[in-house]
Amino acid sequence: MAKQYETVIGLEVHVELATKTKIFCGCSTEFGGAPNTHTCPVCTGMPGSLPVLNRQVVNYAIAVGLATNCEITQYCKFDRKNYFYPDNPQNYQISQLYLPICRNGHVDIETADGRKSVGIHEIHMEEDAGKLIHDEWEDCSLVDYNRSGVPLIEIVSEPDMRSAEEVTAYLEKLRMTIQYLGASDCKLNEGSMRADVNLSVREIGAEEFGTRTEMKNLNSFKAITRAIENERERQIDLLESGQQVEQETRRWDDAGEYSYAMRSKEDAQDYRYFPDPDLVPVYISDEWLEEIRSSRPELREEKMERYKREFDLPDYDIGIITGSKRMADLFEETVAICSQPKKVSNWIMGETLRLLKERNMDAGDIRFSPENLAKLIGLVESKAVNSTVAKEVFEVMFDEDIDPEAYVEEKGLKTVNDEAALRSAVEAVIDANPQSVEDYRGGREKAIGFLVGQTMKAMKGKADPGMINRILKELL
Repeated sequence: MAKQYETVIGLEVHVELATKTKIFCGCSTEFGGAPNTHTCPVCTGMPGSLPVLNRQVVNYAIAVGLATNCEITQYCKFDRKNYFYPDNPQNYQISQLYLPICRNGHVDIETADGRKSVGIHEIHMEEDAGKLIHDEWEDCSLVDYNRSGVPLIEIVSEPDMRSAEEVTAYLEKLRMTIQYLGASDCKLNEGSMRADVNLSVREIGAEEFGTRTEMKNLNSFKAITRAIENERERQIDLLESGQQVEQETRRWDDAGEYSYAMRSKEDAQDYRYFPDPDLVPVYISDEWLEEIRSSRPELREEKMERYKREFDLPDYDIGIITGSKRMADLFEETVAICSQPKKVSNWIMGETLRLLKERNMDAGDIRFSPENLAKLIGLVESKAVNSTVAKEVFEVMFDEDIDPEAYVEEKGLKTVNDEAALRSAVEAVIDANPQSVEDYRGGREKAIGFLVGQTMKAMKGKADPGMINRILKELL
């Protein structure tokens, strides 16, 4: 009988924090910018420069720790992790090994198999490295230090996950929590959230873990899923053919859908960690902790319960709207202006999601303002525009955030409510379509739909279909 294998997965998730400046200096953390323009002697590792800790980094780390049920280490400190690599200007990275800021937490996830708790071993603060750019034309590598010194937290899970589905659920939960806290935008495509997957396999029922590998370069949930499936199969094939799995770091090539060895896996002693002599320990008082705890924003689960209570929306709609902080903020701010939760939800669930999908955009990329969405809803409610025109206006608003009231006025899109003008158009349509009139009078109710459509066409879409319907029935 063929052996059955179980996959054992733990994650190291790096999250870039949403501070305006870097962790140990005053340089900008803004994404992009010309190479090496967001730099200074501290973040480029110049001799004699001294780091100064950014307090907001500690605030964010504590907030994430509390939201993931961690114990906060109230006396913590920084260590130097020594390694030579061109994107690491000091030849060491300032991190936390001995006293990380958060420990022993957990995140509850939900998959098709039910609820599960994934343990968090620790969360520590550290600085990001620079970025190497390999120039194939010149056959050389260039380094951009803009990212060097950008504050990170590394969230190290326990090896509690058993499938790609559980990994995705865990990452989604982490991303959602961190976005709601405002601690990071967690954009995988921009590298502000990066996951390294530690994976091993073992025979079902075995007590001992297998030899693990670490996979890097995973910048989407799909890539993570593919990499997990591929590495699982690779390790099982090795074991089935009597070979051993090597402990190593592998790089995933998503285009080719394969991984290759980068280096044999280092352990902590290989980095010669020691306490950073330039940074004093961080003491987090009870008052400081309480200040962070009491100022925590509403998280997704709490928001979902409140939406059900306050707005009486369907569970499905609530799940989609709260699935993105940007969308939830848009919904709440629009409702605060127009007091029409159902209508706001309909525009988000319908046209907004349709256009996001069509344009291959993320909810975080929504540009139109709550004020303009509220104005558009007002135009529809007051029958100043009909639903067809409203959808056309919304599409322009989605792309350019135009003021819908000004746009409707400027383009002459207001609904024609002049009964005399409508009556005249209806009469012309009746005269032009004797067969449909005869069908309607012969009992075919649907024939009136054609006549309404013809009248709308004659009015260039700028009429109230309900009013046309009433006039048609009256005249017929």
